[in-house]
Amino acid sequence: MASTEGIRVTGTEQHRTSGLWALAPCPVIVADAAGGVVEVNPAASLLLDGAVPGAGMSDAAPRWLADAHQDVLVPARAARGHQDVEVLAPVSGRIAERSFVAHPTRDQGGNVVWWLVDDTDRRLAEDALATERERTRFLAEASNVLLASLNTERCMAATAQLAAEHLADVAIVVTPSSRRKMPVATAIAGQDVTRALITADPSLVPGLSEALQGFPPVASRWIDPTTLPDWIVPDGFGGTIGSVVVTPLPGHGVPAGALILLRVADHAAFSENEEIFARLFAARAGAALSAALLYSEQSAITQTLMRDLLPPRLRRLNGVEIAGGYRPAGARERVGGDFYDVHPGSTPADASLVVLGDVCGKGLDAAVLTGKIRNTLQALLPMADDHGRMLELLNGALLTSHHARFATMVMASVQRTDDHVRLRLTSAGHPVPLVVRAGGGVEEVPTHGTLIGALRTIAVHSADVVLRPGETCLLYTDGFTEARGGPRGDELFGEERLKRALSECADMPAEAVVEHIQMLASQWLRDAGHDDMAVVAISAPRTTRLSAVDGHTRGRYTA
Repeated sequence: MASTEGIRVTGTEQHRTSGLWALAPCPVIVADAAGGVVEVNPAASLLLDGAVPGAGMSDAAPRWLADAHQDVLVPARAARGHQDVEVLAPVSGRIAERSFVAHPTRDQGGNVVWWLVDDTDRRLAEDALATERERTRFLAEASNVLLASLNTERCMAATAQLAAEHLADVAIVVTPSSRRKMPVATAIAGQDVTRALITADPSLVPGLSEALQGFPPVASRWIDPTTLPDWIVPDGFGGTIGSVVVTPLPGHGVPAGALILLRVADHAAFSENEEIFARLFAARAGAALSAALLYSEQSAITQTLMRDLLPPRLRRLNGVEIAGGYRPAGARERVGGDFYDVHPGSTPADASLVVLGDVCGKGLDAAVLTGKIRNTLQALLPMADDHGRMLELLNGALLTSHHARFATMVMASVQRTDDHVRLRLTSAGHPVPLVVRAGGGVEEVPTHGTLIGALRTIAVHSADVVLRPGETCLLYTDGFTEARGGPRGDELFGEERLKRALSECADMPAEAVVEHIQMLASQWLRDAGHDDMAVVAISAPRTTRLSAVDGHTRGRYTA
């Protein structure tokens, strides 16, 4: 026997009824204007113990129904429809564990007939639908948040934060250990996420080792919260753990980690339905975390490989100013088909080798071939004094590779002698080097040769140049001379314009020459597309020695 608001609502006694409504399958109770029960049908007698003719509604019916009966005693006319049709609004409430909607009608005698319709199942379905909608909304929001970043730490923090706000009182994200350290992100509901690297044995947490290996989760009811190690409970968390869920974070082929959910003893333990929902969330979090881990690994690999493909940082070498500049064709690219390298001599008295080249093509494929060329030249450095032989061997190496690309190149052996810089330049199908003299005159270096990687035999002609103080030799790729831009947007920058620009660079440091040429090319191009552009300036410094150093001032260079 159950009761609602102090009224017995179930019973076994059935009372004789009259009228067609007595045959209704739902409970029906008739009450008069004085609030007394006139009649009840058998279904109502079974539902409301004490609902007998002559009893008061306040004694026979739950309070919500008795109050509703008092309200409908005042006639209410419908705002719509016929003026003589009275429409009484239904009311709803609970009787014991069931939910009912009471529909009132008025009979010919002025009594109110209450038809009690059980809508418990409908309400349960509506509640379940609302819960599923809320969960779907949460999962959609979680996916957006988790996929917003490919940073591993941010992804771990977002997973812990979302889980703590919607699934548990405390959420802990653990990723596979690296060097015996487990990355952990911990979130307490309403607080910021904390991250740490801990040294701990995951086997001490029931189900954690299995979750980190991607095995199915252990049911929450099998995990004893009192056996958890201390590192699981975050500092400052004063509650007693009453329920634990450990579920894997599945990744792309390999587990991405594990999610630990804690709920305090004051709250309800995790239900089976909640554990299933936690797995759905973990699947999304695992996919996002796996993508972040994969991106992090690939980024590290790319950085390692890119380190050998990026142009080196040039500096003053053995009394010679050497500066370089590089601009890849694509705005989002860091490497391309143009390259330069500087190989210092084994001693300050030995010549250093400067190489600038241009591989046919753009992008990563061309950059890979530049890496091969640079490595080959590195291996051929013992014969750096013989440009022709080096280029011949390099040509053979390119012909025997699977690459179908060729390259142009210019090599310069650079040696400082007193205040002069001696150059021996060799071009292999490359634009001729330019020399700007101290007076502003620009000269072409008479070197030429066959491009590399296209023919079985090559022929090159070297030329010697001497730079006096303040003079510069410029090595460049055709990305400068073939840059299309200008006022009409389709005019070539051209060799003559490059020479005029270089003539303005007399007596300028090498780095300033490179910046000046790059600035003019950039202004010429504006936002137009272009090829890879590489430039190297080799200058004979105007001054080389300090005139005075007294320990208090920087001193002054003299010629």
